[in-house]
Amino acid sequence: MLTIDQIKTIVVCGAGTMGAGIAQVAAMSGYNAILYDLQTAALAGSRQRLEEYLDKAVSKGRMSRSATADILQRFSTTGDIEKCQADVVIEAIVERPDIKKDLFKKLAEVNGPDTIFASNTSSLSISLIAKDIVHPERVAGMHFFNPAPLMKLVEIVSGDETAPEVSELLYTLAGKMGKTPVMAKDTPGFIVNRVARHYYLEAMQIAADGVADYKKIDRLMESAGFRMGPFALMDLIGNDVNLAVTRSIYEAYDKASRFTPSPLQIEKVEEGALGKKTGKGFYNYL
Repeated sequence: MLTIDQIKTIVVCGAGTMGAGIAQVAAMSGYNAILYDLQTAALAGSRQRLEEYLDKAVSKGRMSRSATADILQRFSTTGDIEKCQADVVIEAIVERPDIKKDLFKKLAEVNGPDTIFASNTSSLSISLIAKDIVHPERVAGMHFFNPAPLMKLVEIVSGDETAPEVSELLYTLAGKMGKTPVMAKDTPGFIVNRVARHYYLEAMQIAADGVADYKKIDRLMESAGFRMGPFALMDLIGNDVNLAVTRSIYEAYDKASRFTPSPLQIEKVEEGALGKKTGKGFYNYL
């Protein structure tokens, strides 16, 4: 079993907003971060965004040029799963258990028995993802929040077979990455996303009822202390991803009416208005 000081390299799978953000956090925390994705354009975009982030930090005097050079040296990308050898692997891919399980199985073939596998899933069962994987005791949930470089909270989730020392190691790792970890049970939506459904769903209902528009709702919630308003946050996460989480929780809780997906968001997804990644969501970004 690895100790916290033995963790040197972290692989993050999925170069979307979340995966790229987690890899950035890992590199900025002193770890060798390898970002894996089959889409070369996504990998290139992730590195470009990191460079822009670091350039801005230098221009504002928050970081030295030598420090940013060290971070960029620790950050690498690959589309070759054979190069995804690490002490800890964090997946942040599409919210489908079959695809996550298949990825972990492939990663287990190129990693040793001590490698820890963490899923960034926001709603799926860790026990289900770990099922049929060699050494399921080394699989746990490590759920970051968007945007990962800014949001402090990380949920650490144990599946039915997760070894306690694995969860404890990830808890300590999250702290080393500058995050505030909390242990959560393996229930649909865990803690935050179960509560957060209503942040999104009620906001969309208010807009659908014509009480206030997107901008006003976002402005009011941000004025109340929230880092981002619900519509801006859904656009950042991706309306397709956000809707998938809502549907997953809705089904998991026997279609409880309080988790009913919003027709407003369903329409956005059907239109392809997924948010920032498509240039249009609740807001226009083109």
